Amino acid sequence: MPLPAPDRPSSDKQTLSFLLRRFRQAGIEPRTDLGQNFMIDMNLQRLLLETAQIGPDDVVLEVGTGTGGLTMQMAPLAAAVVSVEVDRDLHQLAGEELFHLPNVTLLHTDVLERKSRIEPAVLEAVQRQLDSAPRRRLKLVANLPYNVATPLISNLLSLDRPPCTMTVTVQKEVADRIVARPGVKDYGGLAIWIQCQCRAEIVRVLAPSVFWPRPKVSSAFVQITLDETLRRRIPDRAFFHEFVRSMFLHRRKVLRSVLQTARKELDRVQVEELLAGLGLEPTVRAERLGPDDMLRLCEAVRTAAI
Repeated sequence: MPLPAPDRPSSDKQTLSFLLRRFRQAGIEPRTDLGQNFMIDMNLQRLLLETAQIGPDDVVLEVGTGTGGLTMQMAPLAAAVVSVEVDRDLHQLAGEELFHLPNVTLLHTDVLERKSRIEPAVLEAVQRQLDSAPRRRLKLVANLPYNVATPLISNLLSLDRPPCTMTVTVQKEVADRIVARPGVKDYGGLAIWIQCQCRAEIVRVLAPSVFWPRPKVSSAFVQITLDETLRRRIPDRAFFHEFVRSMFLHRRKVLRSVLQTARKELDRVQVEELLAGLGLEPTVRAERLGPDDMLRLCEAVRTAAI
């Protein structure tokens, strides 16, 4: 049975009154298990769009279509928008709002086939749009559901052709982990993986009150900009990604012990010689190494294993 048609003008697509009315008409409620928290502050929506700087050559990937409010604002600015929604009711509702926009592709699927891989149908839809005209580039612009933010960003950076920018709403805790510096509690594999390839900043911290329903935590706009010069320093991204993750499985262990545990092909003497060659103390912890030092250590381990 189709959901009732919308009855509000497009400028009101994400206000609290519109959302309450549409959900009531459709007989549905937000699903907290899917991270459905809708931004109801239109000034912040505009800030997100201004930060993203969507242009006519941009293919935008949006994850979490919701009711289509942000999608509708992005479509006139972009070459194409590929928007992904896992919830069947919201996918249908958004389709009724966006059916008239020829450059919008709506996908009803989970963006993650599993946490280590993006759903192939999503990548295929994006690639079709990128290939359909010269000079096209990919951008991620989304109010991301909390439960997909970290694996989605990480997996996108594993692609041969990742987004040139990612302008997203994430949980404040995740934002802190993305921009963290060595020695602080939030610093870890996520920060190193992103900062070795990109420049990242927190644009704005968002209070729970700007969402409906209100989440229990604060959120943040994050801008992540790909830096090809940084990215080219990584000869084997898959190896580097796995290596960084392994270095933080046991945060309290010293570097020598972590390496011996993670790299069974290296004995104690080899590990100590490798660290000495890099000028790294064997008793330092991984959380004290900056992104550049971690990349140097990774390459030393990788080449020693060849």
